[in-house]
Amino acid sequence: MTIYIIRRLLWALVILIMLTLLVFFSMRLLPGDPIIIYVGQSQGVIGMDPAALDKLRAEYGLDKPIMVQYFHWIGGIFHGDLGKSITYHDDVSKLLLKRFPITIYIGVITFIIATILGTLGGMFAALRQGKLGDQIITPLSYIGITIPIFWLGVLMIYAFGLKLHWLPTSGYTSPFKDFALSTRQLVMPVICGAITQIAMLSRQMRSSVLEVVRQDYIRTAWSKGLNERIIVLKHTLKNSLIPVITLMGFAIGGIFGGSVLVESVFNIPGMGRLMVTSIFAQDYTVVQACTLIFAIIVLVSNLAVDMSYGWLDPRIRYG
Repeated sequence: MTIYIIRRLLWALVILIMLTLLVFFSMRLLPGDPIIIYVGQSQGVIGMDPAALDKLRAEYGLDKPIMVQYFHWIGGIFHGDLGKSITYHDDVSKLLLKRFPITIYIGVITFIIATILGTLGGMFAALRQGKLGDQIITPLSYIGITIPIFWLGVLMIYAFGLKLHWLPTSGYTSPFKDFALSTRQLVMPVICGAITQIAMLSRQMRSSVLEVVRQDYIRTAWSKGLNERIIVLKHTLKNSLIPVITLMGFAIGGIFGGSVLVESVFNIPGMGRLMVTSIFAQDYTVVQACTLIFAIIVLVSNLAVDMSYGWLDPRIRYG
C-alpha cells in the first residue's frame, strides 16, 4: 500500500508539472499584452509613456525571458508565493484566501447532494426496474446529462428569481453572517452544479445494482428469506459502489470545473468567477494559481478514490 501511494504521488507530481507547463505557455501564447489591458482599463493607454509601461512589465516580471518567468513562478510556489495579480494589484495568495473558501463550501455541498441523490436514485430505479419509479428516474437522468448548466441557471433565475420571487438571483452571503439568506442564495447554484453529476451517478448506480442483483449470492440471500433491507444494504449496496466510486472522483472534477460557469451565472465571488475574469484580463498569475489548485483537488480526490477500493472489495491488492 505504501509503495502504491508513493508511486501515485510521484505520478501526480509529474502531471502537475506538465499541467503548469501547459497553462503557463498557453496563457502567454494568447494575443495581447496584459499590461496594455490593465492600463487601458484603469486610466487609458493614450498618453501612457512607453518607459512607464516597461517599468510595469519589470514590476510583474514580464520583462524576463519566458523560461526565467516559469522557473521564477515555480520557485515562488515552494515558498508560498503565487505571484502578484496585474488586474487586482494584490498578492494572488490573498485573493485566493478570500475566494477559495466560497468555492470549497459550495463545491462540498454540491458533491454531498449529488452523491446522495445520485446513488439513492440509481438504486431505487434498479430495484424497481420497469416500474413507475424507474420510468421516471431513467429519462430524467438522460435529461440531466445533456442539459447545459449555464442555460439551466438562466432559466432558474428567470423562473424562481424574476417571476416567482422565491429565491435571490445572484450573490453570496456567508452562512456565519446570515444562514437563512445564504441557504436561499445557494439553492440554484447547487442545483445547477449537481444536476449533471446526479444524472451520471444515477445511471451508473442503476447499471451496477442491476448487475449485482443477478449474482448467485444475492439469489441465495433471497432464498434464505433474509429481510430486503439487509440484502440491499449489506450485500447489494457495498458491491455496487466500486464503479460508482470511480465516477465520484470524476464528479469532483466536474463540480469544481463547473464552478467557472455556475459562479459566473450567479455572480458568486469564488475562484471560478475570479478565473474567468482573469482569463479575459490575461492575468497570468491568477489563472495559473487557480488552475494549479483545481488540479491538486482533482488529483487528491482520485487518490482517495483509489484507496477506497480496498475497503469496498478486500480482494483488491495494491502492487
